[in-house]
Amino acid sequence: MNDQCGLKRRHVLHSLMASGVVGVAGGWTNLVRAANAITLPFENGLRELTTDFPQKGEMVLLRSRPPLLETPFSVFDQGVFTPNDRFFVRWHLASIPTRVDARTFRLTVHGSVARELDLGLDDIRKGFEHVEFAAVNQCAGNSRGFFKPRVAGGEWGNGAMGNALWTGVRLRDILDRAGVKAGAVQVRYRGLDKGVIAATPDFIKALGVDHARDGEVMVAFAMNGQPLPLLNGFPLRLVVPGWYSTYWVKMLNDIEVIDTPDQNFWMAKAYQIPDTPHANVSPEQTGVKTIAINRMVPRSFFTNVSDGSVIDVGATQTVRGIAFGGDTGVSKVLFSSNGGASWSTASVGRDFGKFSFRRWEARFMPRNAGQHVLKVKAINDKGEAQPDEPNWNPGGYMRNLVESVTVVAA
Repeated sequence: MNDQCGLKRRHVLHSLMASGVVGVAGGWTNLVRAANAITLPFENGLRELTTDFPQKGEMVLLRSRPPLLETPFSVFDQGVFTPNDRFFVRWHLASIPTRVDARTFRLTVHGSVARELDLGLDDIRKGFEHVEFAAVNQCAGNSRGFFKPRVAGGEWGNGAMGNALWTGVRLRDILDRAGVKAGAVQVRYRGLDKGVIAATPDFIKALGVDHARDGEVMVAFAMNGQPLPLLNGFPLRLVVPGWYSTYWVKMLNDIEVIDTPDQNFWMAKAYQIPDTPHANVSPEQTGVKTIAINRMVPRSFFTNVSDGSVIDVGATQTVRGIAFGGDTGVSKVLFSSNGGASWSTASVGRDFGKFSFRRWEARFMPRNAGQHVLKVKAINDKGEAQPDEPNWNPGGYMRNLVESVTVVAA
């Protein structure tokens, strides 16, 4: 997909109305038959590559049920927007509907509201103003495989993220139609996925009322000009720009306004980070205060070179990559060709909005044969820069250190 990814709204609406039932023939069983493999750049990094999931191209397989599919990192060199069929997948609960009928699907809004709502997809598409914006969706545990010492959880490389142009309606407009009552403090969300045993807590996330009504949180029905793929949340998902994807509830079918802080498992116990700078603690620390994970932090990556890439000595080299500012825009990207001893400002490509990936590019000439350590650092509009040292926490969350690759000039 090129950087000019423009939405054809009529086509999107027609596709949604015509799609009817979206599903997987035969369910999720016997899907994975991958013969190819890839080695992610950390210990025990061998992963299968699979093309056997619906509406997906070749993906890195971490787990088949519930699906954890990582975007092969080479995809990010193709453009700012991540194609839908290569967009990462992360589900928490194993019982995911394999068929969703868009004609009978309902979204309910209830709780501390003046009017309960029961909305079909046509009600949402035709009854509210459409909005669209680009935003990065990134798993909180993206890059967890690089943590040392290792921690429990999906051992992602750097590909548990993607950037899309999202289309939908403002959550604020839906809440305003319902009429949020005075005294409400949070809005919580759940989808159609369930645990395989009754004791499994439903996957429920919550946002403060002011955040939910800030005009940026979206109930999305399309990404990159097409209806959401089933594995990315068809027919509706919450889009919370600038925040980690744990809040981006998929197959969204229930919105509840509550007047006390949500204490469900997925808010009070799971996805907790140390309340410290960079969510950083030492492995032996205990008793550290924690808070629910929330906003993202700046990151940048190389996309056309990797460790061990061979380049021509004495010739000008162009390196490029992607950067994003976390919960705000990218101010600048810095590049170093000498392991961080000195830095220069990289050129930054078109701005698709403060929550989007941006392309960056830099040039250098390796004058000597041998290894050269390249580094890249993003600084966002708040002045926050990627740190030089990695953080560590028991959840393996929020890694965003300065990225480096070692290339060989010959």
